[in-house]
Amino acid sequence: MEVPSNGGLLYHEVQEAKLCAVHCVNTVLQGPFFSEFDLAALAADLDRKERQMLTEGAAAAAGIVTDDIIAFDSEESHNVSMGGDFSIQVLQKALEVWDLQVIPLDSPVAEPAQIDPELENAFICHLQDHWFCIRKVNGEWYNFDSLYAAPEHLSRFYLSAYLDTLKGAGWSIFLVRGNFPKECPLSSSEASNGYGQWLTPEDSARILKACNSKGESSVGIDQIQQPERYASYTEAEMLSAMEDEELKAAIAASLMDSPAAVARSNTSSLPEEKS
Repeated sequence: MEVPSNGGLLYHEVQEAKLCAVHCVNTVLQGPFFSEFDLAALAADLDRKERQMLTEGAAAAAGIVTDDIIAFDSEESHNVSMGGDFSIQVLQKALEVWDLQVIPLDSPVAEPAQIDPELENAFICHLQDHWFCIRKVNGEWYNFDSLYAAPEHLSRFYLSAYLDTLKGAGWSIFLVRGNFPKECPLSSSEASNGYGQWLTPEDSARILKACNSKGESSVGIDQIQQPERYASYTEAEMLSAMEDEELKAAIAASLMDSPAAVARSNTSSLPEEKS
């Protein structure tokens, strides 16, 4: 029988400032492997290489420094925004350190994952300036969105439906493949970064139940898109609703609201620490 990774515990990071990309990478790896400074260093290195390639390419073609190169060099980073949002290239570089590949879910090589997502191990989701991870740990799927107080368990059936809902709502989804770390290779004193926590699946369920009972449920994708209408939806309720095709279509249409509406929701109705 296979020994559970990390002693059967789940590693989750709760939203801190606008560090959702950091939280996303660390929950994919299941441990506090990267800090915001690590990702910022990767972003700076990518910017440097992009400028170098552009300069060398222009020099080889014309022997001059064009206005486009000057403009590119004077612009802010292309891999991290002033608000702290990192590009997918930064997340890719971070995960490459652990020999993991990040693949767009709509690419041909990821076609098997589109048909049977439960056979994979991790997905990264991105919309506007928010990143989060859906990860299989010890054979079970969890939503590790940092806007949740704890990881949310997802059944295998609901996983496929949830990914379809995200895609319909305009989220970019990436498949993560490779040899994931089996254990967090850090000492107990290092295996925490202030916003990370190690939880048993039972603890996670209790935390989410307590939040829901108090009306303090952490904000998930349904609440980001339609905070009032779907704040109380549980997985069981969502699955029941999906049996009614008309209701399913109505939900999908509602989730397809314009990006502008989502942006307004992010800036006006969500706490400042969300990213």
